[in-house]
Amino acid sequence: MPRAQVNGVNVYYEETGAPSGKPIVLISGLGTQLTRWAEPFVQRLAQRGYRVVRMDNRDAGLSESFDAAGAPDLKAVASARSAGTQPALPYTLDDMADDVAALLTHLGIERAHVVGSSMGGMIAQLLAIRHPDRVLTLTSIMSTTGNPELPRATPQAQEA
Repeated sequence: MPRAQVNGVNVYYEETGAPSGKPIVLISGLGTQLTRWAEPFVQRLAQRGYRVVRMDNRDAGLSESFDAAGAPDLKAVASARSAGTQPALPYTLDDMADDVAALLTHLGIERAHVVGSSMGGMIAQLLAIRHPDRVLTLTSIMSTTGNPELPRATPQAQEA
């Protein structure tokens, strides 16, 4: 089982495709494992010449867990952020974006196409902001910036 020590955290990852392929990193959402990216999808990317890297985010799947910290109180986190204060958390999305950058370094990948789903999209966006030199393209699926001042989805979009 491939693991990498990144930012002081053990992260589980898998690679599919030729090592010489165009690197693409798939980042999963909240609490989901890398297996959320369906194997047929990953295989199609590899067949099209991509070196596909999937990882379990910290605290998910086979990566290091933070059980001792307990589950975050999302309402308290949202309230603290609304008040302009930093909530007490064992890690942040910034840390998770840095994990991805460190994994790329560990794998010898200078730049990659980055795809994130849901919270993974937020991590991908932060990776592009914090490490723009590491991102070739960014695809953010079913995600947001987290800015509470952005308009909500329309009822039609929510139905879809």
